[in-house]
Amino acid sequence: QVQLVESGGGSVQAGGSLRLSCNASQWSDKEHCLGWFRQAPGKEREGVAAIRSDGGTVYADWARGRFTMSRDNAKNTVYLQTNSLKPDDTAVYYCGRIVDRSWSLDYWGQGTQVTVS
Repeated sequence: QVQLVESGGGSVQAGGSLRLSCNASQWSDKEHCLGWFRQAPGKEREGVAAIRSDGGTVYADWARGRFTMSRDNAKNTVYLQTNSLKPDDTAVYYCGRIVDRSWSLDYWGQGTQVTVS
């Protein structure tokens, strides 16, 4: 079973940056992508970015250019660098293991809160 634990969230002013981390235990899987997602109060979950085992990435249109996803396979950790944050970016951010092209998840963490004022 994969366990995903996020960290790095916090409160920042508009224009600020945060680096989110997601550690995946018992993860040696090269077949699945990992993704970052977010959910704001009253809104549906939305995908932010995904990364393949070879490091290839894909981003939501609104995230491209401001957010960067990366991974450190030696540490079983993926990161999301968030820059130029806006109040609309306020949400719980969490990572998950993607199982299909619809970005459905079979494992996900509890998330880390990002608040932009």
